[in-house]
Order: sequence, then C-alpha cells, then structure tokens
Amino acid sequence: MNALGRHILAEIYGCAYQILNDVGSVQEVMVSAALEAGAEVREVAFHKFSPQGVSGVVVISESHLAIHTWPELGYAAVDVFTCGDTVDPWQALEFIVEKCGASNYTASEMRRGLFGQAQRDVAT
Repeated sequence: MNALGRHILAEIYGCAYQILNDVGSVQEVMVSAALEAGAEVREVAFHKFSPQGVSGVVVISESHLAIHTWPELGYAAVDVFTCGDTVDPWQALEFIVEKCGASNYTASEMRRGLFGQAQRDVAT
C-alpha cells in the first residue's frame, strides 16, 4: 500500500425516506456495512434529529464510517475511511447504497497518509 488509508466520500441519492429517517435502520445499515467489509467495530454513536434526519459514526479498528441524512431529499452524505489492507471501503459503500435503496451515487477516493510525496502545508 502506498498510503496509510483510503477515504471514500460519497453522495447517495434517491434513498428511501423511511430508512434515512429511522435512527435504528441507519445504525443497522452502517454497522452491517462495516462488518460486511471485514472491519472490527469498536464504538457506535447515532443521533435522530427533529423533525427529520440522522447522523452517526461507526468507529472501527481500521478508522470509521460516518453518515448524515436528509430524508426529505432522499440524500445521504457518507464517509468510509479504512486503514491497512484488510478492509475494502468500496465494499462497505456498496452495501450502504444497496440497503438505503439509492437510485444513484457519486463517490471519490482519497489516499490518506502519503508520506514521502509532495505535500502542501497550510499556514494557520
């Protein structure tokens, strides 16, 4: 591996309202996605907003999965960040897309921890 980790940022569209607005369903999808990809789940934290929406994170030994939902738009923003070679973040994302009933999605992968390559420091 040329990087410490792989970080996928996904935009998921056309999802089922009833799934995206139910904290139990969203939590189940995210935990199951982590397990399907071979990750080791450590901590789980999810919150239901009023009148709608869910946000949550599944902390895994290999990093994390996070989601923020807008049920009224059928939309979810998803992060899947895995370190090491044993967990495939794309497998987790594909599971999430399927279980949320998405009609389409876009995603991009960023390699994290690229030591020895050109880097740009941001002044604070």
